[in-house]
Amino acid sequence: MSDILIVDDDAALAGVLVRAFSRRGWACRQAHDAASALALAQQQAPRQALVDLKLGEDSGLRLVPALLALAPDCRIVMLTGYASIATAIEAIKLGAVHYLAKPATVDEIIGAFDRLQGDSEAEVEAQPLSMDRLEWEHIQKVLAEQGGNISATARLLNMHRRTLQRKLSKRPSPNPPTRQG
Repeated sequence: MSDILIVDDDAALAGVLVRAFSRRGWACRQAHDAASALALAQQQAPRQALVDLKLGEDSGLRLVPALLALAPDCRIVMLTGYASIATAIEAIKLGAVHYLAKPATVDEIIGAFDRLQGDSEAEVEAQPLSMDRLEWEHIQKVLAEQGGNISATARLLNMHRRTLQRKLSKRPSPNPPTRQG
């Protein structure tokens, strides 16, 4: 039997994931913030952890190395509704084995835990990123470089803090709509 620690500040989603993993025979524990996750990991080191990128005001990126310090063999998958290239790279550098954008099925998540190597056959997007997506990626890169500090990021981008927060609350579409006709 596999065990998993599910860390997501959305209690409803965490509950759905716990039920789905339990139906597949997994032993599940859940936490809704970094402190609770670390307390559970201290009690019993998890074999797998599914960590949300945004944990309220905290970042799941900060939780990855802390979990690995308590459970060095833990396989961590980062799950997020705010996927970006910058945060994906940081999650992997910090020790996550995979990074998935929401929505992801339980089968996709289990597959991510099982992947031991990259996929050299992965499909390359034929269309470049939209301007909105490029802006989003740049903001995410600067935000990651500033350790998640929104005020410092806003200053570097020469942007009002509230404007940056508004932009961060929106998720851009990955590509522009295709032209018809």
